[in-house]
Amino acid sequence: MTEKNQKPQPSLFIPHGGGPCFFMDDPAGRWTGMGDFLRQLLASLPARPKAILLVSAHWETDGFAFTGHAAPGLIFDYYGFPPHTYELRYPAPGAPDLAARAAGLLQAAGFKATVDPDHGLDHGAFIPLMVAAPDADIPVVEMSLDRSLDPAMHQAAGRALSALRDEGVLILGSGMSFHNMRAYGNPAATAQAALFDQWLTSVATAPCNDREAALNQWSQAPGGQFAHPREEHLLPLMVAAGASDAAGTRIYHERVLEVAISAYRFD
Repeated sequence: MTEKNQKPQPSLFIPHGGGPCFFMDDPAGRWTGMGDFLRQLLASLPARPKAILLVSAHWETDGFAFTGHAAPGLIFDYYGFPPHTYELRYPAPGAPDLAARAAGLLQAAGFKATVDPDHGLDHGAFIPLMVAAPDADIPVVEMSLDRSLDPAMHQAAGRALSALRDEGVLILGSGMSFHNMRAYGNPAATAQAALFDQWLTSVATAPCNDREAALNQWSQAPGGQFAHPREEHLLPLMVAAGASDAAGTRIYHERVLEVAISAYRFD
């Protein structure tokens, strides 16, 4: 339960950038705006989260899974970057009780859900958190995607987890609103990316019932399959959206590497 007069935590969908981009030289300033957005994230919340449940685009399992280690390690699942980016550290504590609670909520809703005691935090989790919560003093549990990548299933999972928001848990979907690796940096991609971004924003900010139906049909949206040849980076949005009955708001928007990127908040 929330403390008296304390608002529930929102659920958020944020971009996590490209690999360890925030911890590399960036003379063109490509990642400056996104980094600035992430740095103000905690200050935008109604209160300091008691814990963060982060849905990562980079972990897929049969059913849903949650990291259950009390001190999760890091998984450097990016390749070809400078050596120092493989020495980054993010010693945030885990939250085994939260992992068990989240798995229980999903199980009660009819989903397969497990706690993985060994899995660490991948770069979709630790890279944005190193920017947004650099003190590493908020407990973190990472949540996987179901391998089906079914949008309706992930929205339903978000609904089942929504009670955690009343308990001071920030539900944080970490992905990218545009994720076509071959299109990044190509000016020819700008127009199609903008079409999908406009559609996604109109849907994310729509009333809950309209939003749910539209997100289930995301692949039919203008520019949808171009923006997401494979949808794993969009699915964390489905969980965040499902965790709220309120219309969302766009809290970040920028053209990065020639394509529109956005983030959303659901109160």
